[in-house]
Amino acid sequence: MRDRLVGAARTAALNAHAPYSRFGVGAAVLLADGSVVTGANFENASYGLSLCAETVALATASSAGRLREVVAIAVIGGAMDSLGVPRGFAVVSPCGRCRQVINEAAQMAARDLTIWCAAAEGDAVQRHMVSDLLPHAFGPADLGIGA
Repeated sequence: MRDRLVGAARTAALNAHAPYSRFGVGAAVLLADGSVVTGANFENASYGLSLCAETVALATASSAGRLREVVAIAVIGGAMDSLGVPRGFAVVSPCGRCRQVINEAAQMAARDLTIWCAAAEGDAVQRHMVSDLLPHAFGPADLGIGA
């Protein structure tokens, strides 16, 4: 499963729209039935309107009515070469905003999600749980809303 998800995230990163940072990110979300939903970062000249790959992938799952089915997520990223291909051997992990978005999906799915963090190239992969990356997370229960 890990290699399949990381591979799907690497493929998704090829579609990154990152003309400003030139840093392509791809994410792949595993659903309970084994299907995979992907996303790539989508930048905007008004930087605050940019979307991270993890958010795009989870929003895609949500728009299909499948947010509660999320089991795991993989994220990769790297500086883009002249052809727009993400490169590099440094492992990438979700930013703080994405950790919060992933946490929301975890609470909706009622499970602590596995997050596979990898580099754009090479074999380096790290396994984390969302609860490790975002301890003491804020979520629906804090608003008095059950997942």
